[in-house]
Amino acid sequence: MDQAEKRRIVEALILASPEPISAARLAEIIPYCKPGAAKDLVNELNAEYVEQDRSFEIWEVAGGYQIRTRAEFSGYLQQLQKQRPLRLSRAALETVSIVAYKQPATRAEVEQVRGVEVGPVLKTLMEKDLVRMVGHRDVPGRPMLYGTTRRFLEVFGLESLKGLPTLRELEELTREHEATAAEASESDADESPRAEATPPAPTEPGARPVALDEDADEFDEEREDDPIDDEESLS
Repeated sequence: MDQAEKRRIVEALILASPEPISAARLAEIIPYCKPGAAKDLVNELNAEYVEQDRSFEIWEVAGGYQIRTRAEFSGYLQQLQKQRPLRLSRAALETVSIVAYKQPATRAEVEQVRGVEVGPVLKTLMEKDLVRMVGHRDVPGRPMLYGTTRRFLEVFGLESLKGLPTLRELEELTREHEATAAEASESDADESPRAEATPPAPTEPGARPVALDEDADEFDEEREDDPIDDEESLS
């Protein structure tokens, strides 16, 4: 089997895999291939995509490889989706960020940083599979500990938690997110007199835009004095 055929197999496997597929798993399937060689094949494919000016590339996220569209096509892809792509309110973004940086963290620890009650927001983040329960702290009362999920890595385009931006970078990304939302809101207001009734759909916070499927998961904007209707706080 020549190198070109192996590249085609790698491409097919990454395309068909429902989640990021690791180099080790690729090596198990491809005859006479080791994980290091699988990584080389992925790099060769990406080089081909650049040379051919393709609309997609292979990303290394959540411990594996996944084909994703390039950033410049995100606007077109959003028009194709029936619903808005995944977006985070400020409250949700702050909460998941605190969990990501402090994990494993208790609800009280997250609330101490944010300064507000976070039960409903944590519940929503868990429903969206961005945050999960990871155990109990060995102190009186044994409070629940929270951490991020593999889907969190996929959504934010991270290979691992080591790829998290610094706090300064995170502040810059938050400002960019808010600016994008404001621009989208102004644009909608110019086009329709009822645009203000429909919150804009900013791109995902983070430096790497992602075209999400799953009928485009969505976080509704929630006010901190009225977090989420009809949902009980976590105990």
